[in-house]
Amino acid sequence: MSTWKVAAVQMDPRLADAEANRSTIRRLLGEAADNGAKLVVFPECAITGYGLLDRNAALNVAETLPGPSTAAIAEICAARGIWCVFGLLEKADDRVFNSCALVGPMGYVASYRKVHLPCVGTDRFTDPGDRPFDVHDLGGLRIAIGICFDGSFPETARIQTLLGADLILLPTNWADKAIKMATLVPRVRAFENHVYYMAVNRVGDEAGFHYIGRSSISDHLGDYLAFADHDHEAILYATIDPEAAREKKVVHCLGEYEIDRVNWRRPEMYGPLLTPPDPPFHGHFKR
Repeated sequence: MSTWKVAAVQMDPRLADAEANRSTIRRLLGEAADNGAKLVVFPECAITGYGLLDRNAALNVAETLPGPSTAAIAEICAARGIWCVFGLLEKADDRVFNSCALVGPMGYVASYRKVHLPCVGTDRFTDPGDRPFDVHDLGGLRIAIGICFDGSFPETARIQTLLGADLILLPTNWADKAIKMATLVPRVRAFENHVYYMAVNRVGDEAGFHYIGRSSISDHLGDYLAFADHDHEAILYATIDPEAAREKKVVHCLGEYEIDRVNWRRPEMYGPLLTPPDPPFHGHFKR
């Protein structure tokens, strides 16, 4: 498969109602598949909601990976031969992570745990992600996953690019104060790394926050392929070409105006990037 049709599902999850959210995801996953999508992406915390008020509430709705949600969604993926990424809270022993699951035609594949945590919503009580960034080959399309605030850090997308990502997925929960994140950052991350970039936000009102939608799919040149300029439920579609993302050099005029923002790096000059903050960040929740 040389090109891939992808879908970004902008939905309104119900807080702490996993059964209802699974049902909605299964329905919309089927609709996206009916329209030809081979990869369908849902928002951050699409299974659990985001506006939980304490750590116990987060633990109560968290589930293991694999678990009931991956099993339910795997049925659709197997029947339709498609891939799905969706957000939820993950329970691992006494820890809880803001995670995304990747499920494909053969079932559960992998998860990603949010690395960068803002002091808002459920992230006030979750543990920081403890795994390195990774890339998954879906059979011709290489994807990487971040979650919401991870997109604020250019290092995230750059590392994912260096690991070989053609498409970076960013399930999010952006509320009113994050309008610049929704409208500025996704295209910049795509442009500076010469990759496709999907920012998949939620809508609705929850725990005093209004979620703004504005999901988008950007191409490797930083142009919108699809953009929801509203805060209503919707499914965005786009067709992407992995090979276009892999050819990093942009030639405007041969030998006179050429640009490569990935392979012309000078990492020997970037030492301060590896200096940890003082004190180091261990999350907002104090055990």
